[in-house]
Amino acid sequence: MSKLENSPVRIKSFQFACDIVLFTRSLKKRNEFELASQLLESGTSIGANVREAQRGVSTKDFKNKFGIALKEADETKYWLELIEATSDIDCKILIAKCEELIRIIVSIIKNS
Repeated sequence: MSKLENSPVRIKSFQFACDIVLFTRSLKKRNEFELASQLLESGTSIGANVREAQRGVSTKDFKNKFGIALKEADETKYWLELIEATSDIDCKILIAKCEELIRIIVSIIKNS
């Protein structure tokens, strides 16, 4: 297990969660409450699980938390793609940030 205090994944997942919070506020203004709720839950959960992994009691626990973060990132990407496919909202930047997080998390899982 490694310290993640200032790691890129911790910083990027927190920044991504902030982006998701702001983005879902704009979705709610468009009365997209259900999609906003789903996206807010999965998009902020990535960083929460990354942070929990930092306190993992074993390598297995560490990898498990990152596995959950990966699943949440994949779900978040799904919601963003769905929003983009069914509206005039451009989600390309958020999708790219999510894909970057997915690549980082996969790498951490493989190397731990």
